[in-house]
Amino acid sequence: MLTLTKYMRQLMFSALALVMMTSAGCGFHLQGSYSIPPQLRTLSLITPDQYSELSRLVQDRLRLHNISVKPVSAKLPRLTLMKDSLERSTLSIYPTGNVAEYELIYRVFFSIAMPDKEAQSFTAEVRRDYLDDPRTALAKSREMDLLVKEMRVQAADYIIQTLAATEVK
Repeated sequence: MLTLTKYMRQLMFSALALVMMTSAGCGFHLQGSYSIPPQLRTLSLITPDQYSELSRLVQDRLRLHNISVKPVSAKLPRLTLMKDSLERSTLSIYPTGNVAEYELIYRVFFSIAMPDKEAQSFTAEVRRDYLDDPRTALAKSREMDLLVKEMRVQAADYIIQTLAATEVK
């Protein structure tokens, strides 16, 4: 009986080790855990409105990943948030002519520049479908606000993802 539990324990340990090696070998990472290059651990954040929700979210993400934000300097990399926009296009309409469904498109234009190098420009784009019901206008406006906030969070995460994927030479 004792040897059976010892055998099972060894078998479980071997299976766990195999799973860990397989997932590490394929490049698997937990969501939100990015390996930021050491050269980008300290940078300057340039934004048109430092109090906007997007700027606040990006600053929170930078802090979360232990990236320190310093004042603008020629010796530091620069993350520049140029502009963000929200577009709404009609996907379908009711027979009465009212809009039934929208597609929301949230875009953020940003760039990453290393010292003495040209900036690389990027666009983060998040798309969502939004069902509109004129009978529940108040609830739908609250839903749309939450949806846009979620889209901003995803765009901020994408910006950090792009920082992690940036090749520093």
